Amino acid sequence: MKHSFPAFENGFVRVAAASPALRVADCAYNTAQIIEAMQAYAAQNVQLLCLPEFSLTGYTCSDLFLQAPLLRGAEKGLSEILEASKGLNLITLVGLPVRHNGKLYNCAAVVCSGELLGLVPKTWLPNYGEFYEKRHFIPGMQEAEIIEYAGQETLIGTQLLFACKQMPDFVLGVEICEDLWAPVPPSCGHALAGATVIANLSASDETIGKAAYRRELVSGQSARLLCAYLYADAGHGESTTDMTFAGHNLIAENGEILAEAHPFAGEEAVTELDLGRMAQERRRNTSFMPHNEGYTVVEFEWMPVQLWLTRDVSPTPFVPQNAASRAERCELILRIQAEGLAKRMEHTHARCAVVGISGGLDSCLALLVAVRACQVLGWAPKKIVALTMPCFGTTKRTRSNAEILCEALGVSFGEINITNTVNSHFADIGQDPHTYDVTFENCQARVRTLELMDYANKNGGFVIGTGDLSELALGWATYNGDHMSMYGVNAGVPKTLVRHIVQYVADTCGNNTLRGVLLDILDTPVSPELLPTAEDGTIAQQTEKLVGPYELHDFYLYYVLRFGFSPTKIYHLARTAFAEKYEPEVLLHWLKNFYRRFFAQQFKRSCLPDGPKVGSVTLSPRGDWRMPSDACNALWMAELEEIQP
Repeated sequence: MKHSFPAFENGFVRVAAASPALRVADCAYNTAQIIEAMQAYAAQNVQLLCLPEFSLTGYTCSDLFLQAPLLRGAEKGLSEILEASKGLNLITLVGLPVRHNGKLYNCAAVVCSGELLGLVPKTWLPNYGEFYEKRHFIPGMQEAEIIEYAGQETLIGTQLLFACKQMPDFVLGVEICEDLWAPVPPSCGHALAGATVIANLSASDETIGKAAYRRELVSGQSARLLCAYLYADAGHGESTTDMTFAGHNLIAENGEILAEAHPFAGEEAVTELDLGRMAQERRRNTSFMPHNEGYTVVEFEWMPVQLWLTRDVSPTPFVPQNAASRAERCELILRIQAEGLAKRMEHTHARCAVVGISGGLDSCLALLVAVRACQVLGWAPKKIVALTMPCFGTTKRTRSNAEILCEALGVSFGEINITNTVNSHFADIGQDPHTYDVTFENCQARVRTLELMDYANKNGGFVIGTGDLSELALGWATYNGDHMSMYGVNAGVPKTLVRHIVQYVADTCGNNTLRGVLLDILDTPVSPELLPTAEDGTIAQQTEKLVGPYELHDFYLYYVLRFGFSPTKIYHLARTAFAEKYEPEVLLHWLKNFYRRFFAQQFKRSCLPDGPKVGSVTLSPRGDWRMPSDACNALWMAELEEIQP
């Protein structure tokens, strides 16, 4: 079931780039097609519609642009479009030639609810190859001038921005075709002046290889400017005297193509923009310095709308959906981890690497990384010492998997049964061994770390940490137990991605024994195995039943850290992403749990061992995340309490 939520409050706006049917120099026909498109898109709750360059006349009019009937027809057509736009909750960008002070300008008319908000002329006029725009037009003026056009007094100039009163994060800048292809596009200035959305009215003819280059230009500009970018391209109907036009419409956001009308397919590009994301990106990027000198801002009003998202909201934002991209990411992360670990072992003159191996996912990945680090250093795998330390909760399955894994990888394997040591420690501190409380659990974790550290000291070794990013976020680690190591190779890898990396190794290792044990480890419930086993010898303590599903916590973690979204927005995104899997009440329950644990457990993250950063989300105090360990979460929890599932 699609989830509808208030778009304005959550920073979303639905936009479209389209190429309506067109006849060259037939302004009446083109006007009718534009009005029909406006009405159709407004009915779909589209609030910004970008049309191609010269959409009122056709781009290929050539010397007809110098004919007065065409210029009058374009102005009359815009008047009719303005009248038809009354009552529509929509901004439409229409391309047309405009006479002003005895010269012609290639303009974008910004139309909203019967009002001509402004005319933005083209800055860069191509006059090479098949283009000869300087034959008819001159570049637009920077400083805005007052103009009477289509029955209204408005502004004309290249430095106009259009801002929504009800949605402060929506600020529109406009450029036209060649402007994007120029060495310094006007959109650079627009973005620094505050534009979060750039719209480009284009008539880019199609030649071999141009579509790919066009796509790269659009995505690259949106990434560089931390903005959304709409590109509406001329399509069928333009003159084919010496060119063809493919209607290659594109919408990008911060480097990602969200919607695309493939060349010659006669498609539209419609999606939602997350403007809150763009605003957050700019706040965190100190290289993005505002500069609005010379710009004029025109304000307009929109009515709030309810939307469901047509754009994809992945339930696994850390994990690419495409298999090839996912494999590429897994390989790169393994390389980053291995290179970081190899450098650290080399620098510390370690004679061996020591890993606590449990038969679970995280220690499995740490061991796989250690083997790769040995390859970097030219070491034999036997220099890795994997120690299993069984106690009250260790099962035969995990103990067996640990040994099989080590044998398949060719590393040294040893066992230290810590049961007697833990019982002795219980006696030292007066802990009842039949009381299964946090002390019962943490004593085991700390004894294991003690054994690893002391073994490493005795043998000139180096203890490799196994805890992952998700556990650090939730504080699911024993302070000065598994929380501590000499280098935490998994600290930047969330649990959902750990699974895929191990699966990737299983799929590509070419070793049936190794593949089999990796698949069984993947199938084993996530558990610290600190409570006694069940009567049938299976795992009694399952992490996700206690702290919640890791797929939810990783989803929450991504949007909390990467974009700083509010609890309300994250909840609505989760409802969209997990609509078929979790009830709203369940999503809200675990979101509250996430915030409680995230704030309460910062003290563990404030003193982490070093570890490699592998992605844009990290919790290292030396990386991207810093917060006081005693910060209050009252504001976040209060907002969560106001959410009605």
